[in-house]
Amino acid sequence: MSTVELPLPRSYLEEGFGLRSWLLTHDHKRIGVLYGLGITFFFFLGGLAAALIRWELVTPAGDLLSAETYNKAFTFHGVVMVWFFLIPSIPSTLGNFLLPLMIGARDVAFPRLNLFSWYLYMVGGIFTLACLLLGGVDTGWTFYTPFSTMFSNSHVLMAVVGVFIVGFSSIFTGLNFIVTIHTLRAPGMTWMRLPLFVWAMYAVALVMVLATPVLAMTLSLIGLERLFGVGIFDPALGGDPVLFQHFFWFYSHPAVYIMILPAMGLVSELITHGARRRIFGYKFMVYAIIGIAVVGFLVWGHHMFVAGQSMYASIVFSILSFIIAVPSAIKVFNWTATLYKGDISFDAPMLYALGFVGLFMLGGLTGLFLAATALDVNLTDTYFVVAHFHYIMVGGAVMAYLGGIHYWWPKITGRMYSEAWARFAAILMFFGFNLTFFPQYILGVEGMPRRYHEYLPQFQVWNVLSSAGATILGVAYLLPLLYLAWSLRHGARAGPNPWDATGLEWQTASPPPPHNFDVTPTVTEGPYAYRR
Repeated sequence: MSTVELPLPRSYLEEGFGLRSWLLTHDHKRIGVLYGLGITFFFFLGGLAAALIRWELVTPAGDLLSAETYNKAFTFHGVVMVWFFLIPSIPSTLGNFLLPLMIGARDVAFPRLNLFSWYLYMVGGIFTLACLLLGGVDTGWTFYTPFSTMFSNSHVLMAVVGVFIVGFSSIFTGLNFIVTIHTLRAPGMTWMRLPLFVWAMYAVALVMVLATPVLAMTLSLIGLERLFGVGIFDPALGGDPVLFQHFFWFYSHPAVYIMILPAMGLVSELITHGARRRIFGYKFMVYAIIGIAVVGFLVWGHHMFVAGQSMYASIVFSILSFIIAVPSAIKVFNWTATLYKGDISFDAPMLYALGFVGLFMLGGLTGLFLAATALDVNLTDTYFVVAHFHYIMVGGAVMAYLGGIHYWWPKITGRMYSEAWARFAAILMFFGFNLTFFPQYILGVEGMPRRYHEYLPQFQVWNVLSSAGATILGVAYLLPLLYLAWSLRHGARAGPNPWDATGLEWQTASPPPPHNFDVTPTVTEGPYAYRR
């Protein structure tokens, strides 16, 4: 009796074509793709809520949405975008796909836990969608007490459960990354030979593991108080509503760096490639990443300057908030120095990276305004905060994410995309974003409060400009979805290294084989071995 040996799959995409093979996969690359599909769905769902908000704000009167529906729209937008897109976007997609490739490993340390993390993410998303279908929640994405525990009659518990579940997905992903980086690096891959994106993933993983349990505890306390009337945050029962803010922001300010540190790591990879130069000040970039992650745990109180906390505490938090700007500035200076006299190619990934730097600088500089207690008292509940937050979180993080998707798209799919359309989308996105959110800085300085669905007539011109920009931005976000999908069938075949880039991920096929490398690579030099 003879047997016929089937040929081994040449890439992870050929490992199995059925739905079952994807839903039960342990391959970090496939899990990264699954995350990518999930966060793309949630991104456009949250974007639809944002469109409703901007359409409502075209006119001063609340003539499209009622006050209650408007509250639910901006809450759903915030919950979906923060918890189901911004936080998992880069770590769970590109981090999952690239981390083992970049350190010369065959997979992550715990493949089954990696798949379980994706299932937790999807289950949390199902609870959030159910919350929307049943009528939504109106507390804002921060779930501030006493709104979430006493006054809201919406589906707070269901939304809280969804965020609670997705938090454990973050914890398990972070744990997986930490163990993978410590134990599975290729021979010769010392700590100071790690790519900066890997350093960013390491710092983010530490933040995920250390900070997310505080969020889980805080959300559990909301459930206890709402269900059983336990006096934790209700002052009538001996509780303290400001305590919730301390708990929440102790996690949620480090969560800002869960969103932005991976973006910084990505941009470092894109800029050193686009300039064809070694990254300037590699060690300082590493120390800046770690410094941001550490100091990020110490600045949560700058969200509470008007919440009744001690004046002396506010001064300390203000000083620390200025200090954290230092490592962020180091990164901007080093990116600029890397570009200096570089052989710069303005391809789509580079345009997205440059867009990130511009938006991040403006968002970071306006963050210093909010770190000053006297200014923050006047600006904290205005559209100035909305603009600052979006310049960092949406403008910065999304530009970096899309830059990374374009840069590694040939590695992920084995196909090239239309460079002309990609450049057009990057430029349109930068223009649309600034037209959307820069007028909101002006609105905030003029005193327009955030979270209102009606406003004074003198604010209408800036709101019309902002809504027009949001329309352009929506088109710019939709374009990559279209031409990247087109490239899957019609794009030119990509070789192992279409960018002529450095890094271990470019030393294997595009798309990579199931176990990444036929032979485990040996690392003999730093991560950016360009001539200059």
